[in-house]
Amino acid sequence: MDVVVIGASGTIGKAIVQEALKRKHEVTAAVRSTETVMLEHERLKVVQVDALDAASVAAAVAGHGEIISAYGPDPGREDDLLRAADSLIGGLRQSGVERLIIVGGAGSLKTESGEWLMDTADFPEELRPLAAAHAHAYEVYRSSSLDYTYISPPAAVIAGRRTGMFRIGLDRLITDENGESSISVEDLAVAVVDELEEGNFSRERFTVAY
Repeated sequence: MDVVVIGASGTIGKAIVQEALKRKHEVTAAVRSTETVMLEHERLKVVQVDALDAASVAAAVAGHGEIISAYGPDPGREDDLLRAADSLIGGLRQSGVERLIIVGGAGSLKTESGEWLMDTADFPEELRPLAAAHAHAYEVYRSSSLDYTYISPPAAVIAGRRTGMFRIGLDRLITDENGESSISVEDLAVAVVDELEEGNFSRERFTVAY
């Protein structure tokens, strides 16, 4: 496949690029500053994009079939997630691209109590604005006509290794026998590229965890 990864210089974006290259896909890393991509590969192209500008997004994705967004806002600019959602939807429409996979947030996943994760007592207060912005952005994607897939990570995305072994769910937070909800960055990237290849969750949200 020929895929564009927006936000390819972030921790999750880098892992997605590496996983896609490992699986022999053609990858375009679309980043705010091309100097932030240090990886060199014969199947990797690097382009500049302003994820908050629809025309810039359209130029970056034109002629490609599949788009993955691992965009994350700068600290204190959580509302940029909503701007990015509008920009990505508008840019894809302008370019005629329909397929968009978004790596989003975990805050709006339901817990065993029925509450959203971000509404539980133990959720870090400093992360609530970001979680709320992710939840609002998810509704923007749901309301669009795009062939989107929204991937909510578990409560914790940790440094680890690639195992390719994890559980998959829909709108409910996945926890292990100790009540922990986590996955490695590398295995989250596996889940994203699996969806790229298989397309099991068209116009749906899913989540993964150990």
